[in-house]
Parts: sequence; structure tokens; C-alpha cells
Amino acid sequence: MSENKSNRRDFLKTSAVAGGVLAANMSVLSNAHAQGTDEVRVGLIGCGGRGTGAAVDCLHAGRNVRLIAMGDAFPDRVRSSRDQLTRSEVRAQVDVPDARMFTGLGAIDQVLATNCNLVILATPPGFRPTHLRAAVAARKHIFTEKPATVDGPGARMNLETFDVATRNNLSIVAGTQRRYQTGYKESMARIHDGDIGTITSARCYWNQGRLWNRARTEGMGDLEWQIRNWLYFTWLSGDHITEQHVHNLDVCNWALRAHPVKCIGLGGRQVRTAPEFGHIYDHFAIDFEYPNGAHVLSMARQIEGCANKVAEEVTGTRGKWTSHNYTIAGERAWNFPRRMDNQPYRAEHVALIESITNNRPINDLRNVTESSLTAVMGRMACYTGQEVTWQQALESTQNLMPARLSMDMELPVPPVAMPGTTRLE
Repeated sequence: MSENKSNRRDFLKTSAVAGGVLAANMSVLSNAHAQGTDEVRVGLIGCGGRGTGAAVDCLHAGRNVRLIAMGDAFPDRVRSSRDQLTRSEVRAQVDVPDARMFTGLGAIDQVLATNCNLVILATPPGFRPTHLRAAVAARKHIFTEKPATVDGPGARMNLETFDVATRNNLSIVAGTQRRYQTGYKESMARIHDGDIGTITSARCYWNQGRLWNRARTEGMGDLEWQIRNWLYFTWLSGDHITEQHVHNLDVCNWALRAHPVKCIGLGGRQVRTAPEFGHIYDHFAIDFEYPNGAHVLSMARQIEGCANKVAEEVTGTRGKWTSHNYTIAGERAWNFPRRMDNQPYRAEHVALIESITNNRPINDLRNVTESSLTAVMGRMACYTGQEVTWQQALESTQNLMPARLSMDMELPVPPVAMPGTTRLE
């Protein structure tokens, strides 16, 4: 796949998506709050289904939480999202007049310029690193959807943003819900206490059927069509191994308390080949090697009519843990009843709101960036047909984000990546 190698710093300076955001942010720092506060004022950036759902979960997290601003590239998405929210059980906490509904590629600038002190970032993942950096520069706390990046330059930017957020006592919680799910937390505590011994291998899966896509209507330009179908374009989603399978890879990194050092893999586009599905693959299989020599088998597939499985399994010298019913089999057999599990989509927002009101910052950005880059690393191995190391992925110059974006631009779909035709850079 041909990948744009323009510098992401130049993109931040020139793109309509983030143009002028740093200068605008400096003027609102006096209205932003990094310290503890009794009221949490939320700005929603990205008003699709996941963004709207995240807003509901956030508003459920505390009575002192209000949604005060919304932004999206498309006017219909902002209107639809506000309509849903004002008809929902959290409608009393929705305070978004027309004047605080922003649209266009620069809507993030306008949301950040309000007196919100928490932003929800739920735009397509390709925008994530620049949006994270802009939100931290504006001294906002953040809930960010996963993945955190779709390429190496974005990962490096995020690691810098992590440091800035930490220095400024800002909370960043990521939508890797398993980190806030009771059954997973109890499981990881036992794994880290040695209940399965030394980890020797693991397996993770996100195998399912096809997902949605939006028809291209008359007059819809290239950019709008791709953004509305962001799942199917690597520059926006990172391919489904990054956008979706990151959840399972994050669990493996969490269990091993490390990221992989290298990987090999295979994948392709075998069934979902029609033009409306962009250029991403429909299946991946990857062997990741971790610092202690443990190997992790990763499988991700979106093909109808096949056996489905979404799970993680970790094997050690004393036993085996599986995410199904949170079970350890072996010397220290254990099971966590599903009926005792929590609602992780709500729990992550409760943790975020409490961190803000109590001035006890939490910062997930490094973890979610490393898990996102793990997925990117696997994608690179499949696209190139080569072994890929962590350093190659992290130091890659392949910036997938176009240098400039405008709704009237021509943005042809790149050809599907074929192993051996894509270079590591």
C-alpha cells in the first residue's frame, strides 16, 4: 500500500482539521481546569454511534457532569446525536444550544475553545494523535476511544503527549474497557501474582462476520465517503486489526506487562473485496514474540459464515487462564462468576470523573498507545510479508494521514496492500 510520508507535525500546522488549534488553545487556558473540580463540563468531538454512546456513559458517571458542546465533521451527525441524547435518560445533563454545536473538519478547535474541562475524542482513529495533542495543549482531561494511533509517527506523538499530560496533572482514560472490567482486573491480579506461573504463551482472537458500511450518495465527495466509512480505510482506522483487535492485544500486553519485540504474520482480502469495503484486509494471523521469549498467537477476521471467537487465553508453567468465565485451570484453579462482573463501559467513565473531581489523575495513554502500536506492528508484518521489530514500527516514517484535507479534495482509494510490495520505512 502506498503510504503518505508527509510529516505529521506539518499536518498539525496546515490541516483544516487542526489548523490554528494551538494558538486558539493558548487563549482559553485560563478557563480550563487541570485541578480538582466539582463540575465536569464535557465536550464531545465525534458524534457517531460510539461518540454518542460514550457521552451517555460519561453523563451516567456523575450528577455533576454536563455535556456543553459537540462537534463533528458533518452537521447531520451533530444534530442526530443531540436529538438522541435529549431523548435519553441523561437528557437533564445535556446543555448544548445551537451556538455550541460545531461542524466541519475544524470543529475540534471550536469545542476546545469552550469552557469544557473534559473532552471525549471519538472521531476516526487516524485523527487521534493530533486531537490528543491539541486537547492536552488546551489543558483538557480526556476520554479517548481506541486505538490511539494508526502508525508509528502517531505513536511517537502520543508518547510525547503522555508526558505533557502527566506533567500537567491531566487524566486520560482510553476506551479499552477490559482494563476497567472487574473480571479482567481480578484475573490479571492473579496472573501477576503467579497463579499460572511464568507465562509461556498466549492466544487472542477477534473473529466475527462483516460489519456495516454506508452507501455513497449522489454528490458525496471522496473524503466524506471515506470518513463515513472509516472502518475500511487504513489511514482512518489502521485496518481492523488495529481498530478492533487492539482490545485483545491489549489484554496480552497487560498480562505479560510488556509489548512484543518482533512479529511475523499473514493476512489478506479474500471475501470482502467489493469497492464499498475500501482497501483493508478481511483476515490476519500473527505470531508475536515478547521479551521473555513467550509467543502470542493473534487472529482477527471479519468474514461471514466462519467460526466466531472473541477471547484471550494465557498459558503459564502452573496453569492456564481463559477470558471465558474468567477461569484458571491448574494448580491454583479459580473462577470469577460472570454475574459479579461490572459494566465496563460505565466503569471507565466513573474512574475518569472521580479522578477529575478528586484531583487524582490517571493516564492510560502510554498503555493504549503501546497496544495500538502492537496492532500496527502486526499489520506491517502482514502488509510487507517481512518480520517486523518493535523499533521498526515505532520509528517508522510511514505517516498514513494525508498532509491536507478538505471536503472538496479528490482522495482516490489506494490499492490493496500485497505482501512484498509494501516497504518498511
